Amino acid sequence: MIVRLGYVALSKTLDNLTTSSTVTYTNYVSKNYTVDKLIDITKGNLESLKQIMIYNVKNNVHFYRLTSKLVPLATHNKVKFDYVTPLKKEYEEISDIINKNNIRVDTHPDQFAVLNSMDNKIVKNTFEILEYHYKILQALNIKNQIIILHVGSSACGKKASITRFINNFYKLPSYIQKCIAIENDDKTYNIKDVLFLCNKLNVPVVLDYHHYVCNNEKEKLNDYLNDILSTWKCLTPKIHFSSPKSNLKKKFRSHHDFVNVDDFIKLLEDLKNYTNNVDIMLEAKAKDEALFRLVRELKYKTNYKFIDETTFII
Repeated sequence: MIVRLGYVALSKTLDNLTTSSTVTYTNYVSKNYTVDKLIDITKGNLESLKQIMIYNVKNNVHFYRLTSKLVPLATHNKVKFDYVTPLKKEYEEISDIINKNNIRVDTHPDQFAVLNSMDNKIVKNTFEILEYHYKILQALNIKNQIIILHVGSSACGKKASITRFINNFYKLPSYIQKCIAIENDDKTYNIKDVLFLCNKLNVPVVLDYHHYVCNNEKEKLNDYLNDILSTWKCLTPKIHFSSPKSNLKKKFRSHHDFVNVDDFIKLLEDLKNYTNNVDIMLEAKAKDEALFRLVRELKYKTNYKFIDETTFII
């Protein structure tokens, strides 16, 4: 099994770079900013993203998640502007790095994206958020576009909430439907719920291992791995991995800065029975530092054959 490791949004090594510079709507109005201000901020975020991609190439990081905040006020209902055409050159430069180096890039909308909300305004805003993420993936010419969602609301019970999700999913444009993958969460929707939903919609399941540990009905993960991985069909499956911040109940669902290597190895040893390839996104707070610490620990504790700095064979 070939395993590739990735990290989310920011590099701790490049701690002077951010891809999420923004401005609040209040300041946008009170300071009489124009769309040009938003374009300038976005341009700065894209320049930082370019530098992070160069860093990823030099360190053989082949898997990366974009920030949801690349473009300020992109989904605000009182601000409408073209954040792609004026910055076409910047997007193309980043796209060249991504595609020439075969970097897998995906995106994960924040907690404001709730497709099955009971509030029509939130659903409408979720449509806008998903359209925004799609436009960014398109601008960067990302192949095999993936936008990861949680199921979301559980109002009126899980059964009714899953039905709302299905109904609203089919109201999305077909080009966005094709991008959606769904992740199990740490409170409500477990791997069984998400697997059921994804099979209904014919979309991939993103297994989040930490969420599975937090939220399960004592089902054994091994009993579901083959079905979960099979939802990816011809695409390499992707999995999220993180470790609890603390074993204390109130902090268990929070992410640790780093990854528990023993838990990670245990998952890998299970996965190798069901797939030949997997990409694992580390959702550790220490970002790339957590990734490279994990690599050092894996080299010490296992005989895995490393192809490069972040890719290895079991």
